[in-house]
Amino acid sequence: MADEQGETVAETERLILRDWRDGDWAPFWTGTNTPAVMRWLGGVADAEKRAGAQERLLSYRSEHGHTFWVVERKGDGALLGFCGLKRSNQAGGPIGAMEVGWRLREDAWGQGYAREAATAALDLAFGRFGAQEVIALTVAGNGASWGLMERLGMARREDLDFDNAEFDPETGRIIVYSIAKDVWQAGRIGTLA
Repeated sequence: MADEQGETVAETERLILRDWRDGDWAPFWTGTNTPAVMRWLGGVADAEKRAGAQERLLSYRSEHGHTFWVVERKGDGALLGFCGLKRSNQAGGPIGAMEVGWRLREDAWGQGYAREAATAALDLAFGRFGAQEVIALTVAGNGASWGLMERLGMARREDLDFDNAEFDPETGRIIVYSIAKDVWQAGRIGTLA
């Protein structure tokens, strides 16, 4: 069961990253389980896939202390999607590596929300959760996703790419980006100066 309080994990200028509440699931799926949002994520999820995803998101929190948290806009309380951290668990991939990920509803794209939320999640990964490196996964066709990874300072890691047709049946390949703690911290110092 989700935390009814939806404990806040991080706040940014415009966003709150928080734990899931039971009432979050319906608006989350309404906003993000669309052909555009799910294009590179295996397609629109049926009830069974949605239930499995919910179970996994809650289990990540209970097992590791982090998950892909709810992204809530401060201005109006709107649930924009999720962003956060998990342990990589894709078949064929770098199992157990700290992974950052995000999924926002389409009307939240192009406004810097994903970058703002991912920056907060990476700060948590390297600070609170003690990661030395964080990866991110996508597919070659998802230029918006790997473009954000590059803007976050992540570097392409072809040595970690792996075959898995779950998200892109056409290529059957997942591509990997990563960033080390020292690189992230050096970049953050530069942006705060």
